[in-house]
Amino acid sequence: MKYNALTQMHAKNLTAGKYSDGQGLWVKRNKSVGKWILRTVMLGRRREVGLGPWPDVTIAEAREQAARVRRIIRDDRDPIEERLKRKQYNKRLTLIEAVAGCFEARQAELKDDGQAERWLSPLELHVLPRIGKHAVEDIDQHIIKQTLEPIWHTKADTARKALKRPNLTLKHAGGRGSEC
Repeated sequence: MKYNALTQMHAKNLTAGKYSDGQGLWVKRNKSVGKWILRTVMLGRRREVGLGPWPDVTIAEAREQAARVRRIIRDDRDPIEERLKRKQYNKRLTLIEAVAGCFEARQAELKDDGQAERWLSPLELHVLPRIGKHAVEDIDQHIIKQTLEPIWHTKADTARKALKRPNLTLKHAGGRGSEC
C-alpha cells in the first residue's frame, strides 16, 4: 500500500466515499464535507479514531494527529479514553458553580427570613463579579486578598464575611470533589 497517497488538491476533487492515505489514515467524504479517521487495532479490536473534520483539518495535520495517536497506542494507552479525560479536565468547576453548590447545601441552616440572601450578598457584590469565573483550583489566598483589598479598610465587617464565605465554599468544593 502506498503511504501519503493523497494530496490536498486530490482530496478536494474526490467524490463521496472513503479514501485511504495509507497507514490506516482515511478520509470519509460526503458531498462537500468529510472527516479524517485513523483505523487501528487496540487490544485485539479494530477501532476508528476521529481526527477532525475535512477540510478544516488539512492532510498534514491529519497525518500528524495519526502519528500522535499511534504513539499513544504504542504506549498501551487508549487514545479515545485520553481524549475523554482531557475534555473532563477542561470542565473545571468555577467559583460561581461552587458557591451555588455550597449555598444549596447550607440553605437548611439559613432558614430565618432574609438570612439566605444575606449569606450570598457579600459574595455577589464583592467576590463573584471579579473572580467568579475562575476555576476553583486556580483560586488561592493571593487572589482572594486582591479581590477584597479595596473594601478591607472601608467595609471591614463585609470584607470579613466575604472572606469567610469563599473559604467555606472552597472547603465544600474540595470535600465533594469536582462534582460539587
